[in-house]
Amino acid sequence: MLASTTKGSRGLGERLREKSVLVCVGAGGVGKTTTSAALALGLAQQGQKVAVVTIDPARRLASALGLAELPSEPRRIDPALLAEQGVPAGGELWAMMLDAKRTFDELITRLAPDEQAREEILANPVYRELSTAVAGSHDLSAIAKLYELHEEHDFDVIVLDTPPSRNALDFLDAPNRLLGFLDGRALQVFLKPGGLTARVFGRGTALVFAIFARVTGVDMLSELSRFFRALSGVTEGFGERTRAVASLLRDERTSFLIVTSPEPEPAREARFLAARLAASGMAVGALIVNRVHVHGLHGFSAPEVTELLAGELGQRLAARVAANLADFDVLVQRDRETIEHLSRGGSADAPLPPPVLVPYLDEDVQDLLGLGRLAQHLLD
Repeated sequence: MLASTTKGSRGLGERLREKSVLVCVGAGGVGKTTTSAALALGLAQQGQKVAVVTIDPARRLASALGLAELPSEPRRIDPALLAEQGVPAGGELWAMMLDAKRTFDELITRLAPDEQAREEILANPVYRELSTAVAGSHDLSAIAKLYELHEEHDFDVIVLDTPPSRNALDFLDAPNRLLGFLDGRALQVFLKPGGLTARVFGRGTALVFAIFARVTGVDMLSELSRFFRALSGVTEGFGERTRAVASLLRDERTSFLIVTSPEPEPAREARFLAARLAASGMAVGALIVNRVHVHGLHGFSAPEVTELLAGELGQRLAARVAANLADFDVLVQRDRETIEHLSRGGSADAPLPPPVLVPYLDEDVQDLLGLGRLAQHLLD
């Protein structure tokens, strides 16, 4: 297994030096979770205290780290397990799976002005629905957890594995969306008496709420107003943390790593992400291209390869091998063209760094030993 960069470029390990937050983004199915875990392991092997966090509900990270499941709080990977797998670490490797509901509950507990306000928010049915909803909850809770890990723990590096790219953009936008809501008129509407809220919504919406209350026994309009009035005590704390995270994502010690493959669609996603990050003032520290085909005819024709191998393999088997290499050669050429196209990506103001290339592997990385090998090639 071999990872390489464009000739004359700085290696990935050198580029990530002095970075404290690494955010891995990319399309689904390109090895982003495995890359995140491998980078975290590699940095731990270099003597750093590293936490790798996933907000991917698929829970693939646990199996890559040799665990049955990931906890909702950072847990150190047993050094004995690392040594047993042949990847001893000079530092510490910690891992966790984001639990959106628990993260929200802990944040409310921290920010609520008193116990009564805390209990009122946690018991509110609107809050319970919002804190357990899949859409959006991972993005907002990731903000809270990233801030907590960065500010309240002593990790040297935090590696964040995000959902597939379009969802990752939701994560990037989450601070601004939350700030816009906290500072906007929509929140103020719910902080007013119920009558004003009903008038703002209009008769049609008020009628729908009234029918809903009659059928279910739940006065949703009142619950919404009660929830947001209770939430008003923690909005300032939410705002402060959100601004801090928005600043952290643009800090010089934060680096975004775009993970892709040489297939056309993921490559287009990578270019889209690069442009989006540049427009948001967020630094792209690396472009990692996984599953690159490197074994083909290497400039020979199929008949030439057949002739070269015929003496040892026989004519028929040599011809089959040559034909197989010719098929792979098509993929080699495709990957080469895609990588050249990616290398020309970015803009004059924010050019993409030279790509780090990881060759196509016959088997998926499924254990710590495989992660250690991948980490060595990535960082070397």
